[in-house]
Amino acid sequence: MEELARESINLLTSVSAKPAQHADGGPRLGSLGAIFIMLKSALGAGLLNFPWAFQKAGGIRSAVSVELVSLVFLISGLIILGYSSSISGQCTYQAVVKELCGQSIGQLCEICFVFNLFMISVAFLVIVDDQLEKLWLSIYELVTDLPESTMPHHWYTDQRFALLLLCLFLILPLSLSKEISILKYISVLGTLAATYLTTAIIIKYHSMPSPLVHISPIYSGGITSWSSMLSVIPTICFGFQCHEASITIFSSMENQRLSNWVFISVVSMIICLIIYTLTGVYGYLMFGAEVKPDVLMSYNGSDLLMVVARLLFGISIITIYPIILLLGRSVIQDPLLRWRRGRDGVVPDTFESRSRCVLTFLWIAVTLLIAMFVPDISKIISVIGGISAFFIFIFPGLCLISAMQSEPVSFKIRVGLTAWGVITLICGAFIFGQSTTVAVMQILGKI
Repeated sequence: MEELARESINLLTSVSAKPAQHADGGPRLGSLGAIFIMLKSALGAGLLNFPWAFQKAGGIRSAVSVELVSLVFLISGLIILGYSSSISGQCTYQAVVKELCGQSIGQLCEICFVFNLFMISVAFLVIVDDQLEKLWLSIYELVTDLPESTMPHHWYTDQRFALLLLCLFLILPLSLSKEISILKYISVLGTLAATYLTTAIIIKYHSMPSPLVHISPIYSGGITSWSSMLSVIPTICFGFQCHEASITIFSSMENQRLSNWVFISVVSMIICLIIYTLTGVYGYLMFGAEVKPDVLMSYNGSDLLMVVARLLFGISIITIYPIILLLGRSVIQDPLLRWRRGRDGVVPDTFESRSRCVLTFLWIAVTLLIAMFVPDISKIISVIGGISAFFIFIFPGLCLISAMQSEPVSFKIRVGLTAWGVITLICGAFIFGQSTTVAVMQILGKI
C-alpha cells in the first residue's frame, strides 16, 4: 500500500509542468492530493462486504454506531502516525515503528506487513473469482437467452479455471518485473469502481418497485448482542485501512504541520464513512437478511448496471494485485539479497532475478490455491481485519507510548497521551484476538 501511495504521489506531481520539490528532491504534495491518495488507499474491495456487515451487526443503527466509534480510533491512529513520522524523521511505516519502538517491534511490524499484504492478495482473488462466476452466467444468458439455472457445468466453464488462466497469462507477467510503474496510470480504477458501485446500488434501490424494496425489514433482530456488533469491526478495519500508506503520504506533503494532517485525516475518513455507509445502508435495505458477503453476488447476473460494476472491480483488482505483490515480495526478498551480499560481497543479477521470479510464482500460486477453496470473502476479510488491528491500533499505540517517554511535553500531556496510547493498544489487542480467533475457526469449519 505504501508502494501504491508512492505511485499515486508520483503520478499527481508528474502532471505539473514544474512540480515543486522538497529540499531532498522529492515531490511536494498538496492537501487535496493527500486526501485523494488517502481515499484511493482506503476505498476498495472492503466496500463489497459492507451491506453484509450491516446485516450481521443487526441493522443500520447498530452498524453505524460501530462505525462512528471505530472512526475515533481510525482518525486517532492516522494522527499518531503523522506525529510519529515527524519526530522520528522516517518516511515508511516500518521505519517509524523500528525507530520509535525498537528493532524487535520493527521486525514484528514487517512480518505483520507481509502477512497482511498476502491476505489482501487472497481477498482480491476471491473477489475476482466471484465476479467471474456471475460474468459467466451473464454471458450465457445473453448468448442463449436461457435462464442461468440451465447452464451446463464443465471443467472449462468453471470460474476457477478462468481464474487460473487469468493468473497465468495476465497477473503473473505483470508481477514479474522489478518496477510496475505503468500500473500507476490505471490503478485509479479502484476509486472509480468504488464510487460507481455506491452510485449503482443507490440507483437500483430507488428504481425498484416500492413493494419489492421494502420486503426486507430495516432491522433484522432489534437490539443486537455486543458480540454481533463487535463481529463487524474487522470489516470496518479492512474497509477504512489506509494507515500503512499514511506515513508515505505525510512525508511527501508540502505542509507537514500536524494541524493540516489532522484536517486531511478527518476529511478523508468522513468521506470514506459516507461512501461506506451509503453502500451498506442501501445494499442492506435492498436485500435484508438475504444479502451475500459480496453484495454484487446478490444482484441478477443480467443486470447491465451491475455487470459494469463487476468489470470495473475486476479490472481494478487485477491492476492493483501486482503492486501489492511487489511490496510484499520486496520485504521478503531484501533479507535474501542482504545475505547474498554479505556472503559474496555482491549480488549477481541472476540471483536477484531468479529469487524475484520464484517468490512471485510462489506468492501467486499459494494465494490462488487459498482463494479457490475459500467459500466467501467474509472469512478472508475477518482475518485481514484482525491483522489490520496492528496497523490501526497496536503499532500507533506503541509509537505514542514510546514517543511520550522522550518528547519534551508537559506532565499532564504526557500522562494523557500515554493513557490514550494504552487504551488504543488494549483495544487493538482485543480486536485482533477476538476477530482472528473467530475467523480461523470459521475457515477451519469449527463453528
